[in-house]
Amino acid sequence: MKSILDKIFFRSNNLDYICLNIKKLTKNTPANKIFDAINSYDSKSEIRYVGGCIRKIINKETVDDIDLSTNLEPKYICEALKKKDINYYETGIKHGTITAVIDQYKFEITTLRKDISTDGRHAKVEYSKDWKEDASRRDFTINAIYADREGNLFDPYDGKKDLENGFVNFIGDANKRIKEDYLRILRYLRFFLNYSKQPHSKEVLKNLKININGISKLSKDRLLDELKKILKLETLEKLNKDKSSLDLFSIIFPELKNIYLFNRLNSYKKNILNKFNFIFLLSLMIVDNTDNTDYFLYKFNISKKNQKRIRNIYNFYRNKITSKTFTENNINKVFYYDGKQAALDILNFKIIHSKKFDKNLKDLAEKYNNKLIPIMPVRAEDLINKYNIVEGKQLGSKLKLIEDEWVKNNFSISDEQVEYIINN
Repeated sequence: MKSILDKIFFRSNNLDYICLNIKKLTKNTPANKIFDAINSYDSKSEIRYVGGCIRKIINKETVDDIDLSTNLEPKYICEALKKKDINYYETGIKHGTITAVIDQYKFEITTLRKDISTDGRHAKVEYSKDWKEDASRRDFTINAIYADREGNLFDPYDGKKDLENGFVNFIGDANKRIKEDYLRILRYLRFFLNYSKQPHSKEVLKNLKININGISKLSKDRLLDELKKILKLETLEKLNKDKSSLDLFSIIFPELKNIYLFNRLNSYKKNILNKFNFIFLLSLMIVDNTDNTDYFLYKFNISKKNQKRIRNIYNFYRNKITSKTFTENNINKVFYYDGKQAALDILNFKIIHSKKFDKNLKDLAEKYNNKLIPIMPVRAEDLINKYNIVEGKQLGSKLKLIEDEWVKNNFSISDEQVEYIINN
């Protein structure tokens, strides 16, 4: 155990690190322009970093989005930005949020708020001038940390301490927080998997379980958005090791039957897994030899484009595939007719699901990743000019037979083969 002096020294050093990296965030992004615009609006206007960006700095993670809070109401935020010629969108103005855009950066700027009423999905809010009042309506202590551009923290609920000690604590009464927005059940699970160094609180678990049916009130888009974040966690394998977490997850997403895959990844699988997007990760979870895939796609209204991608994997999987299935000849067919993505999907799907490392599959995946889809060398005009075939059904039929033979022969076909097809 660390001594009291060690702990004090660590926290002091960590505070220096946090302050330095908040200053870097201000310097390395156009955030400074936002601060200048808001702070100069009038003598009382103020703006601070909040939430995820501060949490990630404290935890030494990469900051990929920047959220800001201000005591200015939305219409005045717009005025302040306009004065400084900063572009913005009003898409979230109903909820008190303006999105400022500078170069390739987006900044979510939200007015301080207090809840008037909630229904488990949405909250009716009023604007506030009180920073602690705004903090009190947030979900977890680790998300209620604010900072000015100089790195000075405002941390009314000791979120920094909880983060450093690995506690994921609700602000105030857990039952009340969950009932305000049932998505917080999934958010708790995500933060627990990512940050917790402690077991679940019995009281928190009880409140999560008694409110679990509230998940059904949430939109499928919100659930999928949270699922994306969970499946991309580097600590996802922790899910299978914690029974309470897995039980919660399985109740919410019973169709994700293959979550166990993340518990048996070798170093190669872990490396390539980080490169995959959500749709492929989803296919790993839902594709099996039942109607589970179709049910999930229907239930969550997955787009037609993404449905097609997942069904390509599903159809390949259902064909009783063996190691012999993954010949270059077979993959060529998928590669040419369905595209590079489809070929890589079925190869990577097999790699992740395989119990043993298969170098042949690895080499094939790398080959097709760098391969360009070839162009069929025989054209309709070639058949018309050389073989006097007139335009019509026969021309199309012969051209298709030639194309199939060309693909079958690893994108190669001789004049003799073409002539044989034409004459038979």
